[in-house]
Amino acid sequence: MEVFVEQALTYTECLNKIRMKYGDRITIMHYKNIRMGGFLGLFAKDGVEITFFAPNAVLKPGAFQGGPFPQVQNSPGQTDHSRKTSLNFEEEKKKILDANSSKGESIALQQVLKEVKELKQQISATASAGQTEKHSTISRIEEILDINDFSPIFSQTILDRIKKEFSLDGLNDYTAVQDTVLEWIGESITVYKEEKFQRLPRIMVLVGPTGVGKTTTIAKLAAIYGLGNFGRRPISVRMITIDAFRIGARDQIEAYGNIMALPVSYVEDYDDLKKTIAQYSEGTDLFLIDTIGKSPRDSRDLGEMKQLLDACGSQAELYLAVAATTKLSDLKEIIRQFEPFNYRSVIVTKLDETIRVGNVISALSDLGKSVSYITYGQKVPSNIQKATIVRFLINLEGFQVNRAKIEARFPTDEAEQIQWR
Repeated sequence: MEVFVEQALTYTECLNKIRMKYGDRITIMHYKNIRMGGFLGLFAKDGVEITFFAPNAVLKPGAFQGGPFPQVQNSPGQTDHSRKTSLNFEEEKKKILDANSSKGESIALQQVLKEVKELKQQISATASAGQTEKHSTISRIEEILDINDFSPIFSQTILDRIKKEFSLDGLNDYTAVQDTVLEWIGESITVYKEEKFQRLPRIMVLVGPTGVGKTTTIAKLAAIYGLGNFGRRPISVRMITIDAFRIGARDQIEAYGNIMALPVSYVEDYDDLKKTIAQYSEGTDLFLIDTIGKSPRDSRDLGEMKQLLDACGSQAELYLAVAATTKLSDLKEIIRQFEPFNYRSVIVTKLDETIRVGNVISALSDLGKSVSYITYGQKVPSNIQKATIVRFLINLEGFQVNRAKIEARFPTDEAEQIQWR
């Protein structure tokens, strides 16, 4: 009776491999999960190793003919150390069998099993030690991602990609690695593209939780379109607020309207909103609608708000306002809870109040959302701009940002213009 060891990526694959070589008359002693190949814990794969008896083993036609512990070619990523360990295992096994051939099969078998167990423990200890080692570049990138509040899913995706695409020599060039990681982060950001042709009147609605700065953002958007900022030609804009009952809300929106000489309307319910839009559609190019802040956990209030906004018609464009200061878990919850509104994109506010934007980038990326505008202060109309990938990347902490390089990699279409019809 011979003792054999086989390895494969899965238990089923390993068992099929054994049966193809030795037939069905085998007795499995034990199996364990192993890491196959790799170097310093990088690029290794999960696998299975099975130790078994094969009584009177006769290899099937075409199977390996080199004995019970066949030598194999190094698999991709296998180190010289692991190959030498396999050779030593062969030599030790042969010595044991030769030394005990005169003492009977049972004694030899016991000795073989003992040596097999000891060698396996040595190999496992060596592999475990290798897996704990991590290249310093990977460790530094991991720390920076954590500092910027990127989500665990986003960070792990970046780290796995580094291990996959960089060789050991490549990892030694930290600057090249971090520049590439910046590009990967930039590629994960989707900037919303406004439709080139817009029907009149256009209706933009801003929804979101309480305290994210929706009213101020509405005023800033009114300045962009009504005053002709960012190289746009001025168009006729009317602001409508549903939040007239919040303390100071009406005074705030009126003040903005007076400063910019733009009209403001106040509505209370579905019929009032529908009537106001119909009344002023003739001379208005764009309606900007400010809504009441709602808790994302209050599904009833959110449902009532959605019904009210149905008065805007199917062509209305809804945007979700979120604050950059919101922690990651709450940010994801807000994005999910406002899904029934079918908002087109996200407007990120209060970018000036935080030094970390990884929470915003990873939340939008993880949930597949685009970003249209960012705001970074209370000044109207100056503290707002079209979202750009570069603006997010230069806000990241810990990265050495080559601005010229990332601007070339992610150019901004400053000439984008909207045509009205």
